[in-house]
Amino acid sequence: MFKANLVQILMYILIIPLGLYVMIAMLLYFFQSSLIYFPDPELIATPHEIGLAYEATDFKTEDGVALSGWFIPGSSSRVLLFCHGNAGNISHRLESIQIFNRLGLSTFIFDYRGYGESKGKTTELGTYYDAQGAWSYLVQEKGYSPANIIIFGRSLGGAVAAHVAMNVKPAALILESSFSSVPDLGAGLYPIFPVRLLSRFKYATADYVRGVSCPVLVVHSRDDDIVPSDLGFKVYRSANEPKELLEIRGDHNSGFLVSGELYLAGLKSFIEKYVNEANAF
Repeated sequence: MFKANLVQILMYILIIPLGLYVMIAMLLYFFQSSLIYFPDPELIATPHEIGLAYEATDFKTEDGVALSGWFIPGSSSRVLLFCHGNAGNISHRLESIQIFNRLGLSTFIFDYRGYGESKGKTTELGTYYDAQGAWSYLVQEKGYSPANIIIFGRSLGGAVAAHVAMNVKPAALILESSFSSVPDLGAGLYPIFPVRLLSRFKYATADYVRGVSCPVLVVHSRDDDIVPSDLGFKVYRSANEPKELLEIRGDHNSGFLVSGELYLAGLKSFIEKYVNEANAF
């Protein structure tokens, strides 16, 4: 009797944790999108708040989704296509827009489907369509030569930017605080789960950048508290020459601000080296 009770107790001790493990693994599998996308539908400010003129734009993607964005003119013929990260919307990127304006760049920043005033539901494939649509808008509607377009992606936007750059011919690609892939990032965040088997998202920046032929700048901080620097360095190693690595300071969300002139000078040096302003529209 005593042995039977002991066996039952031991079974409960084993089954309950195993059940919890399986339940959490199932939650990770079925609710992945809520762990990746954090859209905000409300714009909290515009470039007017930082003293910059801008044009509110609307365009459609190849699969017919209506997106919104801002075009902020700069003083040179170079333009930066801005693929932002996984949280908020374009109105949370005013500090970056101001930095790019200081560099003389025009900036076209857009919201992915489901973010800000853009329509639709966010999906991985959808974000690739969105960035491709933004590229097409710059080339076809605004009349920019690809030789004058710099594609920029921060964090999750790095994967989106690399995917576009793999399929078009921009002047340059800048990947900031980006990860090599969602499975790589998830494996570090949830080491006790088989994340590589569970992951339904790829965002395989390191794979995409291997197919990019333009100059690449990878920007990352060793202090990044969300995307470990080794994942950013993996992206750098995967890129083809010519490529450069800019190590900044600070955490994931404020490193570009904390680094100040180091960041600004690094971007300026790369852009002036590889993007010839003589290339006209």
